[in-house]
Amino acid sequence: MTGTAWSWPGALVGLTVGIGLLLVVRGLPMRRRADLNARLEPYVRDSPRPSRLLVSDVADLQVHRALAPGLHRLGAIVGQVLGGSASVRRRLERAGQPTDVEGFRAQQALWGVVAGIIGTVLMSLRWLSNGTSLGGALAVVSISVCIGVVARDQMLSRAASQREQRILAEFPSVAEMLALAVTAGEGAAAALDRVARLSSGELSGELQRCLADARAGATLPEALQGLADRTGISSLARFVDGVVVAVERGTPLADVMRAQAQDARDASKQQLIEEGGKREITMMIPVVFLVLPVTILFAIYPGLSELRLSL
Repeated sequence: MTGTAWSWPGALVGLTVGIGLLLVVRGLPMRRRADLNARLEPYVRDSPRPSRLLVSDVADLQVHRALAPGLHRLGAIVGQVLGGSASVRRRLERAGQPTDVEGFRAQQALWGVVAGIIGTVLMSLRWLSNGTSLGGALAVVSISVCIGVVARDQMLSRAASQREQRILAEFPSVAEMLALAVTAGEGAAAALDRVARLSSGELSGELQRCLADARAGATLPEALQGLADRTGISSLARFVDGVVVAVERGTPLADVMRAQAQDARDASKQQLIEEGGKREITMMIPVVFLVLPVTILFAIYPGLSELRLSL
């Protein structure tokens, strides 16, 4: 084993140890300085701080506090490189998660660090087995970090899409219940309150948030419009527009609700038909590429055997 082969793993281990010692020194109690938020929080906090005896896992809490500043700094770097904070905030709202862009960037940084550590371990094992170059190792580690960051972003997009699908599945039933409640003589706010209390799911949670906004001072049309903006679903937006117009102009709400519920049912049927068409095309893949070749093989093989025997 030459000195060149030992140079970059030794440098990597030394760099890791140096960074660890630096973090330990910076985390010592005598080197900590309370920022302005930490000094003012005890005087402006609404509720008293909970006792540490009530925390389920104190070790996890200490680890989180130790890693949070570094992760937020790395998250800020990720945000500067990638950008798109408005898109991230919109997808967080669609996924039903807190619209904390900085926290999400910190999670992306954490995923990138974990993926980079995994890439470093794999390249170290490869170096121990048959050796590898420093450039290739750095490229693999960099690609691993990028994969971790992008994977967290794709996971958020998938969570938003799945939540939209659940809301679309719940929407026709909720629209029917609202139409029945309004037809029975209740107002729009009372019908929303009843349906939100009697139902469960993602759309029920959005209705409860809509009612909370209305109770906090917003008008019912503004609260409903906020619901449509948060979800970003076209069919739900049309339903909200119909209800808002009926409330503002004094149109009979029962007729509007029944018409909107019927439209929701029709949209759900259309979506099922489209999904069935896509599944039908998907089902042709095993038929064409698996069943059909085997069938042709069984049909041609006896003839080929007879021709071979005759020759």
